[in-house]
Amino acid sequence: MSKKPTDAELEVLRVLWDHGPSSVRFVNTELNKNREVVYTTTLKMMQVMATKGFLKRDTSQKTHLYQAILQEDQIRENLVDKLLNTVFDGSPLKLALHALGHQKTSKQDLAQIKDLIQQLEKDNHDNS
Repeated sequence: MSKKPTDAELEVLRVLWDHGPSSVRFVNTELNKNREVVYTTTLKMMQVMATKGFLKRDTSQKTHLYQAILQEDQIRENLVDKLLNTVFDGSPLKLALHALGHQKTSKQDLAQIKDLIQQLEKDNHDNS
């Protein structure tokens, strides 16, 4: 992916990832749950995103539906890699310590983290 979505474009993508193909009106309504966004701003942004290749527009019906072309996992991986390398000197430990030390972590999240660590340790032991 040559171009990275802006923060505002990521908000639109989040709506489409969560809800699937949607109209501009629906996306605008969802965006307005967090902050006020004028309909024409959402429309223009989604048109630009389609031009950039971030969205696909289905014009087969009266109400045009937009669908995310960019995959959530791909974007997440790119953003985390960039953050890891630019802010945390490429250290997953620094990133994890920062994330866990500055946010309240639920028991469920901690259990999943422990499971992941155990799996990584098992994988490293099996590959030795």
